[in-house]
Amino acid sequence: MTGDEVRRQFSETGALLSGHFKLSSGLHSEAYLQCAKVLQWPERAGALGAALAALLAPFRPSAVVSPAMGGVIIGHEAARGLSVRAIFMERVDGEFTLRRGFALEPGERVAVVEDVVTTGKSTREVLAVVRDSFAVAVVCGAIVDRRSFAAGRGADLDGVPYRALLALDVPAFEPVACPRCAAGDPLVVPGSRHLAAKTPLVVSRPGEA
Repeated sequence: MTGDEVRRQFSETGALLSGHFKLSSGLHSEAYLQCAKVLQWPERAGALGAALAALLAPFRPSAVVSPAMGGVIIGHEAARGLSVRAIFMERVDGEFTLRRGFALEPGERVAVVEDVVTTGKSTREVLAVVRDSFAVAVVCGAIVDRRSFAAGRGADLDGVPYRALLALDVPAFEPVACPRCAAGDPLVVPGSRHLAAKTPLVVSRPGEA
């Protein structure tokens, strides 16, 4: 699957949103990739998973581990393409952990898969748990890599190779440098990380409580 084909999946499902968004990383952006709108369609999810699995296969992972919530579906579909098991990590008191009886074996070869990487924060947190389990992270993957060139788009992450179906150059800003904040535009917080605070979608203006 080419980058243009991945873009088409997002375009056809209305999954590339424009506005003023707070990303899970805390950065602000004028674009938000709502991967759930693509992955709600099993055929599309399966095609993206198979394509990502093809990129990960040379590293011979025996398990795929994903951060919940965003990485669960694409992790499962990538694991299907690799014919390996798929497990996921959840946040407990703000930190990723393995629950539901999931466990990694010492020395097990792991691929860490999520939907979109912006700063790599979630991936790094999952990698830390993988290493604490004495498993071996052999590759990381995502549908979209939106890291800037300065942050190392396409580069390894913490010494682990990174593979993505699409590299997308969409600027993300620290809140103090965000032009939409400076213009007073309402801020939308769509990410699942905010569900614990019961605010799955928050709209506010800078300075409002």
